[in-house]
Amino acid sequence: MLSIHEEPGTNIIYTTAIGKLDQNDYDRLLPLAEAIIKREGSIRWYFEMEDFDGWTTGTAWRDLKFDVRHASDFEKVAIVGRQEWMRWATEVMQPFTSGEVEHFSLEEQAAAKAWIQA
Repeated sequence: MLSIHEEPGTNIIYTTAIGKLDQNDYDRLLPLAEAIIKREGSIRWYFEMEDFDGWTTGTAWRDLKFDVRHASDFEKVAIVGRQEWMRWATEVMQPFTSGEVEHFSLEEQAAAKAWIQA
């Protein structure tokens, strides 16, 4: 399940992933992210992983295709979660963006939000 919140009037999107992400999550996320990119020219993404178990079949591929298509549109990405997911997600994301990618522990949520807003 993916909780999605847009910060109105900005290019910031906040998401919290719990469990496995599926096609329905991406059906809600990708149009919003593309609308923000079209409106603002870039996107800042706070991606929190709380009890995250990965992606269902085909969903990881859909995520990767979006990342490649919009590689130059990510301004900042804050990856927040358990150590093993943060390191993996940061390494996977970095080659697909010219923007800054930082990882934070779940205890550093406030710092991650401040960083994504700065």
